[in-house]
Order: sequence, then structure tokens, then C-alpha cells
Amino acid sequence: MIVPAHDEALVIERTVASLVKLDWPGERRRVIVIADNCQDATAQLARAAGATVLERHDPQRRGKGYALEFAFRASLDQGWADAVAVVDADSEVSPNLLEAFACRIERGERAVQAHYGILNPHASWRTQLLSIAMAAFHVVRSRARERLALSCGIRGNGWCLASELLRKVPYRAFSLAEDLEYGIELGLAGYRVAYADEARADGEMVTSERIARKQRQRWEGGRFELVATRTWPLLREAARRPSAVCLDLALDLLLLPLSYVALNVAAFAALAVAATGRLGADPAWLWVAAACCAGLLAHVLRAWQLSGLGLRGLLTLVRVPGFVLWKLALLARRRPQQWVRTEREKL
Repeated sequence: MIVPAHDEALVIERTVASLVKLDWPGERRRVIVIADNCQDATAQLARAAGATVLERHDPQRRGKGYALEFAFRASLDQGWADAVAVVDADSEVSPNLLEAFACRIERGERAVQAHYGILNPHASWRTQLLSIAMAAFHVVRSRARERLALSCGIRGNGWCLASELLRKVPYRAFSLAEDLEYGIELGLAGYRVAYADEARADGEMVTSERIARKQRQRWEGGRFELVATRTWPLLREAARRPSAVCLDLALDLLLLPLSYVALNVAAFAALAVAATGRLGADPAWLWVAAACCAGLLAHVLRAWQLSGLGLRGLLTLVRVPGFVLWKLALLARRRPQQWVRTEREKL
């Protein structure tokens, strides 16, 4: 298990403790923390908590992608493991994480993603909305893709690779959305990422608007970069083989985040009403708009149900219009061009 960590003294002990307690034989697992360009006590605290620590110092090559490349190369060179799993430094995992990964690998899967959830869903209205959005993105869609034998993709936290696959498809993902990038590279190489719904890795989400703004700009900036550079190669490969996995990965890239989808559906519905009422357009457009609204509502309500937030989460949905406007304001701002670590809030 590999934990990339940059100045994570506030949270690293909790994460290592969670991994040490996994329901898996102690002699058949090891926890490796990559203390990447750290200026705090991350390395010392991780060792004291029971992890093996590798310290990496390279200020010119900064970011999670470089830390993972360093760890994967060390694992392959030294023959540490049959499989490697990645857990973020601010996370806690379910005790069955390695069991779920091992079951898939024994069935022939080479890459597996566990459910990526939120550790602090009730911390603020922002984390509640994010819990619902992630249930839509990580659970609803991933379950569907698993049933269709498609790829749920790499989601950044709680994922696993067989070492043999890592040799065939070396990790060279260094963009702002390195997880999404590597999942695409696996698809282009002919491999899907299976979904382990029964296991989870829950990361801590920020509550501060200032920190959330920077984090969101990085995530979406990285995604838009991949839309520009990876959509056509995926479509080309989907037609050449043909490959349903590559086609779905391309369509997933082109699908806007849920808040933007909601904005577009609302705009379409408003145009349909205006065109029908004032311009005498075909009333069929109203039915199309109603179907779009119903589909979006069903998707969101299913995500809310899976989030487990109850009535409190349902009431939080009234904040969606304000959240969408906040996201639109972010689009107008200059997006970061390089990786910047998300600030941690005190536990």
C-alpha cells in the first residue's frame, strides 16, 4: 500500500493507523509512505505509526504523479509485491479493502477501484453537496459500468494495480488530473478498471471556500486539459478495435461535471418554454425538456439516497443554484498550470 504524502503531518498518523488495521495478514502487506519534498514531520510521524517511509527530494518534479512514479518504480525494481494499492494521505479505509482487491485480481482483473467516499460529510453544506455529487459520480455510474464490463476509471484514492500490469503500462501520469490520465492510458492499452463496491477509501474534504476554490480549479483545470488532449485518441482507438471501454472513456471525458449539466438542463428547459409560448415552436420540445429534467432529478435523488445523508442532505440541495453560480465564477478565473497541494484543515 502506497501513500503519497507532501507535508501531511496533520493527518498521516490517522491514515497509517487505518491501513495497519486492515483485515489482511500482516506478513503479506506493507505500508509505504512516500514523504515527497516534505518540510514538516510527516516522515517521522509515519514511521512511528508503523509505516516504511521513503523520502523523496526533487523540487523541480513536484506533485502526486511524480511521487507515485517514484514508489511504483521502487516496488517493481525491488520486487516488493504482486500488487500495489494507492491511498491518499488524508484517508481512512474499510477493513476489507485488500480482500476486495485480491478477489478481483484472482478473478482476472488487473486494475481495481474501490468506492471513493467522504470522511467528513456532515462538516458543512459544501461537504454534503460533494457527498451527493460523488455518490452520483463514483457509485451510480461506476455500478453501471461494472455491470456493462466497462472501466470505472482511476479516481485517485483507493485503487489497485497488479504489478504485471504496471510493467506493461508504466505510470507516467503527471498532469493536474493524474488519476484520470492514467485510467485513460490503461483503457488505450486495452485494460479496464473494475469497481469494488463493497470496499471504500474515504478522504477528508475541505470546508473553507478559499481552499475549496483552489482545489476545484486544479481538478477541473486538469480535466479540461485531458478533454483537449485525450478525447480524439480514445475515439480513434474505439473505432479501430472496436472498443466499448475506449468509447465510454471518451464520452465520460466529454460529459461536464454534474453542476454544469444541471445548468445546461435548466437553460434548455427555459428556452423550450420561451420558444413554445412566444414563438409557437413545436410542443415536443417541452416534452424533451421535461424528460431531461426528470432524468437529472432521478440521477440526483438516487445519489442522495446512496449518500446516506438523510433529510439534512435533501434540504442541502436547495443550495445547488448558488453552488452552480460559484462554479461558473471559477471558470472565469485563471486555472493553475502546475500542481499545488491542498491545504489541510486542523482535525
